[in-house]
Amino acid sequence: MPILEKILAIETSCDETAASVWIDGKGIVSNVVFSQIKLHAVYGGVVPEIASRSHLEKIGFVVESALDTAGCSLSDLTTIAVTTRPGLPGSLLVGLCCAKALAACAKKRIIGIDHIQAHIFSACIENDVPYPHLCLMASGGNTALYMVHGLDSYQVLASTLDDAAGEALDKVAKLIGLPYPGGPEVERLAAQVSYKDFFAYPRSMSGSLELSFSGLKTAVLYDAIKRGWYDIERKLFLKGDDAAIKAQIASSLLVCIAETFTQKVRQALKQYPEARAVTFVGGVACNTYLKQVLEHCAREQGVTFFAPSPQYATDNAAMVAYVAQHKAHTDQFDTLALDIAF
Repeated sequence: MPILEKILAIETSCDETAASVWIDGKGIVSNVVFSQIKLHAVYGGVVPEIASRSHLEKIGFVVESALDTAGCSLSDLTTIAVTTRPGLPGSLLVGLCCAKALAACAKKRIIGIDHIQAHIFSACIENDVPYPHLCLMASGGNTALYMVHGLDSYQVLASTLDDAAGEALDKVAKLIGLPYPGGPEVERLAAQVSYKDFFAYPRSMSGSLELSFSGLKTAVLYDAIKRGWYDIERKLFLKGDDAAIKAQIASSLLVCIAETFTQKVRQALKQYPEARAVTFVGGVACNTYLKQVLEHCAREQGVTFFAPSPQYATDNAAMVAYVAQHKAHTDQFDTLALDIAF
């Protein structure tokens, strides 16, 4: 008789301390996340040392909260899952050490999970996504296209040659004086001017599927300098009090990213006509405008579109648990010699 899996998943790859519980027959029964945004906002980005120290402080509380919400104790569990790659080394080590300690003390099995793989399948937590499908993953650290045939079968079709889409959003937001994280602020301002393209920033539309956003970030900077809005020597946005100009920059940036995404998705679907759906995952998939544009694009191409809800789009442990339950059911366990890779 197969084992009824009860899995505790731990995610600490960057600046979110997260834990989740999966129970066979019920699915995700808890998903607890402690966000470090306020700790890093003053620096305009994630500081690795601060991130790892915060994980150390919060990991015990987060794990306990996930178990309590699920109505489980450590002894009830069958497996401990933990993100082991990629990520910040110090952050990954906190999660791994916690998972290994729990597994060793309670004599539970352990599974290491790839953070990217967890994101790729995050849309499957709430949706019956058909295979094969095309996956566009966009976050602060990664932007890539995947052809997904199953939980153990997916391939990278293309990735970013330089900056990730989320990184471009954050850096342009910082350039014009918006608070960290920049993505939500860019969307908020762009919505005020109905997502119009005011400045026609250049799109990366090469013949390949590869993506690029460094040039876009630089184009925004040079355009602001040309218009007399940015002082390069003082690294100062001179129109800091002009909300209208900020909104126009934010809107033009977002439209440019959306057009880049849709062009690459159309091209990928043409090259891989077997794809039955498109998924949009990663932190940038919280952006309502980008989701709407990509959903319209997918429907035009005759395929269905799926995206995770915001709680599963940003870094979380539920997506780790989802992949872990498959690995547990297919006997893909690790030993306590498990280590991080970054």
